[in-house]
Amino acid sequence: MDDKQSKNTRILSIYQRLSSGKLINKAEEAARFGVDERSIQRDIDDIRAFLDDQAMTDGDTRQIAYDRKRKAFLMEGFQSPLMTNGEILAVSKILLESRAFTKEEMSVIIDKLIAGCVPQKNMKLVSDLLANEKFHYVELTNPAGILEKLWDIGNDIKDRHLMEITYHRQGSTQEPVKRIIEPISIIFSEYYFYLNAYIVEKDDADVYRHKYDYPAIFRVDRVDSYRLLDKKFSLPYADRFQEGEFRKRVQFMYPGRLQQIRFRYMGKSIDSILDRLPTARVFAQDETGYTIQAEVYGKGIIMWLMMQGELVEVLSPQKLREDMRSTLSKTLSHYDG
Repeated sequence: MDDKQSKNTRILSIYQRLSSGKLINKAEEAARFGVDERSIQRDIDDIRAFLDDQAMTDGDTRQIAYDRKRKAFLMEGFQSPLMTNGEILAVSKILLESRAFTKEEMSVIIDKLIAGCVPQKNMKLVSDLLANEKFHYVELTNPAGILEKLWDIGNDIKDRHLMEITYHRQGSTQEPVKRIIEPISIIFSEYYFYLNAYIVEKDDADVYRHKYDYPAIFRVDRVDSYRLLDKKFSLPYADRFQEGEFRKRVQFMYPGRLQQIRFRYMGKSIDSILDRLPTARVFAQDETGYTIQAEVYGKGIIMWLMMQGELVEVLSPQKLREDMRSTLSKTLSHYDG
């Protein structure tokens, strides 16, 4: 190994150990690499110069300090909180694909992400890569600015106030319905933000009780108005709503009771099934396919099963099997005659 390679290896070794929180003693390093202490000092000076450059371009706060008590060098500070080019590009594309906001809102959000998370020298490159997608961004059919509404409802969830909302159902020509709810979480799925909440009603003792033992789901852009009530609700820790667990079990944000289902899958891409249904487990497998068991909420699962066509057969529960048969019969009736 020539002197240049030897020096590069030495510097990289010292840098790696400093980055992982190790202490560097000049005498020990000199003995380790068979050089004098002045060479180690120059290596540390090179690393310091590199970090100074990173601080100017990427906001990196790391620096090399000397601990006199332990007679060793150590690294202090934090690596740049800025995102890499690949990270900001990936996040921005996911945002654009979500179509969650109006075109104006999306443009502002992407610009702020680039300005706040991308090193100055890379801003134009990232902006240019996203410019075409921003220009051709297509809003949803009925775009609605909901950022302020999301923030207000999020605060209400934190404060655990009962809330009165007026809500218009999809496809309904009737007047909006009024509900008293316990708001518990906001979830994003399939282009829209949803409010999960328990619908409550007063009983004979004038006490609010859950109307159902599972949460209702309201599309936030369909909430016409909302106001806080003076009454708060309690949420015992043992009964707290676990958003992540709920997401694993709901399809297309259709609410309903929790149920165990079992179905046959005769396709080849078992990974796509397990990815779509996080609670799914392969119960059995043979040469014709897989028997899968999963836990799901509501009837949204029917929509997803229908999308699989002839590749699935519902085995249980019997009610779901009958619902699938009825849905398939209605679908076939469209092609009669």
